[in-house]
Amino acid sequence: MSKWSKKRTTTATWDIRARDHDAERERPKEANPDARAASAIARAACIYNRFMAEPTPDVLTRAKRIRLLLMDIDGTLSGGVCLISLPNDGGVAEMKIFDPHDGLALKLAHTMGIRTGFITGRRSPAVAQRARECEVDYVYLGQATKAHAYEECLQKAGVTDEEAAYLGDDLPDMPVSRRAGFAIAVANAAPELKAISHYVTERRGGEGAAREVVELILKAQGRWEAAIPLALA
Repeated sequence: MSKWSKKRTTTATWDIRARDHDAERERPKEANPDARAASAIARAACIYNRFMAEPTPDVLTRAKRIRLLLMDIDGTLSGGVCLISLPNDGGVAEMKIFDPHDGLALKLAHTMGIRTGFITGRRSPAVAQRARECEVDYVYLGQATKAHAYEECLQKAGVTDEEAAYLGDDLPDMPVSRRAGFAIAVANAAPELKAISHYVTERRGGEGAAREVVELILKAQGRWEAAIPLALA
């Protein structure tokens, strides 16, 4: 490359940097640091969401009505169950792994006035503890069938089927999914459940599927931007 070519390249580079600097200087600044942080988060979320499937008009209509979000645990909020044999014939302990993004989303749903609930076939102290941490309103453990617990949650929350969403992953979730106004299956759910659901998440169970659903509901309701500052530490 000649000296002249190098000089032109250097000059062009500095011209670009100068323009970028001027544009940054001219961009209006938010006075409130929290507002600046919320704006940055919103822009990052917008970039991320470009790679996710766009919800259909029917999905958005259903999500707008939601006042109650119920979900299964194993395979949905947790990726699975780990059973640990205790020493000296102390029996078996159960360990579950939960996604922190799901936890934050459940707390945010509670803050924004959306009731939440767990309905699961297993009895688990870990689930009860997670429900307390995430401020979950209704917790039903050891449910052989989920229809009765679902009905009680509707009554307690004072909502209709159309105002209830249900997130599940397998065949036992189908009766409740058929009733819910917004039925959602996780990405790795049983094909039979996916077939009757209104929406299938991009994320797998236990890996942020609940977070995806909460975001979808709040965005459909036009409340996501208002929710972001409430989630900042």
